[in-house]
Amino acid sequence: MDGIDPRGTVTDVVEAPDHAVARVHSVSAVIPVYRGAATLGSVVGEILAHRSATRTPGGREFRVTEVILVHDNGPDESDVVIRELERAHPEVRAIWLSRNFGQHAATIAGMSASTGEWITTLDEDGQHDPADLPAFIDAAIDGRAGVVYGRPVNAPPHGAFRNAASRGAKRLMGLILGSRGFREYQSYRLVRGDIGRRLAEFAASGVYLDVALGWVNDRIALAPVTLRAEGDRPSGYSTRTLFAHFWRMVLSSGTRGLRIVSVLGGVLALLGVALAIYIIVERLTGHVDAQGWTSLAVITLLCSGALLVSLGIVAEYIGVTLNVAMGRPLFVLVEDPAADFEEDEERRDDSA
Repeated sequence: MDGIDPRGTVTDVVEAPDHAVARVHSVSAVIPVYRGAATLGSVVGEILAHRSATRTPGGREFRVTEVILVHDNGPDESDVVIRELERAHPEVRAIWLSRNFGQHAATIAGMSASTGEWITTLDEDGQHDPADLPAFIDAAIDGRAGVVYGRPVNAPPHGAFRNAASRGAKRLMGLILGSRGFREYQSYRLVRGDIGRRLAEFAASGVYLDVALGWVNDRIALAPVTLRAEGDRPSGYSTRTLFAHFWRMVLSSGTRGLRIVSVLGGVLALLGVALAIYIIVERLTGHVDAQGWTSLAVITLLCSGALLVSLGIVAEYIGVTLNVAMGRPLFVLVEDPAADFEEDEERRDDSA
């Protein structure tokens, strides 16, 4: 039988042995798909192992009610695999994007189409183990959290350089922008369904998903996960892509960066005043020769460089704001692009 929780989400209930009513939490699995032809089938199979009620170590019950595959127009035949999985499993549903919008946009598109009480997001490459889902459910309910991130108990299966760069970037974000949440960001996460769907209503182009989640939720929990190898496929993230990923996180993290620019400008102004006083005093006491061109050049270059860096950061913020003001969409949903071709083939067969 069905029930409705206090947030208005329809959930399943079952009769417990002692005749008490126990809830079965519904979970929507969202997978952004870019290059998953070789790995997607096994990942979906592991997720569907939870289509029937599964009991967590904490005694809760949940089941995966739908698997949403968001096709992000990758270079392989992921679309073919998605169609096969959709035909084979009633729980699988495909979402088709008009072009490649990126992992975060594709994830938000899937969240907007979800119906579950909870939404779990996983990568397509098999790195995330669906067997860890029970720990996410317990962490969310025990911590009354709106978002649960996976905390790896092993080193990520990437190169040493990428792992070190990732840790350094997160620490830098926490240090500069004053938040420890950056250190916990993982693409394997569990989000309350109503939070995820509301976020999809206002998230704009260029937004960093986890930063946006922080705008509407301040209760975060962690669940232990074991990261696996990324299947037999090359990584879709180059050094340039990873840097762009980091920079988008910086730009969508709020206005603290602008305040840093303001502080930098104030410090440079004070240093300039102090230096000017020092030079005047030295000149009046006869300790400064008339030349001074080297010092002047150094001071000019230093201040000009600081101004250019500051203007560049401000320009990036303006660019993000301009995208929002112009109404640039985060994603556009389209029908299955192969549907028309299949209909044409059917008509051709009938006419023959």
